[in-house]
Amino acid sequence: MRNPYIYGYLPLITISLFSLTFGMYAVGESLRIFQSIGVYSGMREFLSDFELRILLLIVFAMIFFMMFSALKLIGETIHELGMLFFSKDSEGTTVSQARGGYVILFIGAMCSAFAIQSIYVLVGIFILTVFVYFIYLIYKMSHFISMGGTMGLLVFELLMWTLLLSLVVYVILKLYNGILASLPFAK
Repeated sequence: MRNPYIYGYLPLITISLFSLTFGMYAVGESLRIFQSIGVYSGMREFLSDFELRILLLIVFAMIFFMMFSALKLIGETIHELGMLFFSKDSEGTTVSQARGGYVILFIGAMCSAFAIQSIYVLVGIFILTVFVYFIYLIYKMSHFISMGGTMGLLVFELLMWTLLLSLVVYVILKLYNGILASLPFAK
């Protein structure tokens, strides 16, 4: 007998690994910024270099953990809403079939540990991992959904993510322009 919850721990480990790798990169970059603006020596009066790195790692890892957890929650909500619209499965067998894809995310998180020095490689690994997981998910769902339902699910998920990301970019640009407009030297 196979346990249906065998992959239940992988999302937590995956999010933790991605958070640590992105956090370690952010620590290195923030220390470089602190040194260039002259704050680093003042911080060293209170904490040793090791303590400062650990403190920054905890802060950045927590921020990334919250961000990746929110993305997972939003992603699962969008996917299950799409399944509600396009799947005729009333027993939930399609949901359990997709859990095998957690291994793809876990492998991507493990690969990100080797790319801590470059943000472009880290982001590339993250995007590639999510893309491969998405393709795997659509492939697995196509066995239980008609061709029209699969296309509808694909379009629905892409449309929802596009709208969500467009909204986030719009809000960030509005905030950025508002901050620039409020600065006295920017006028």
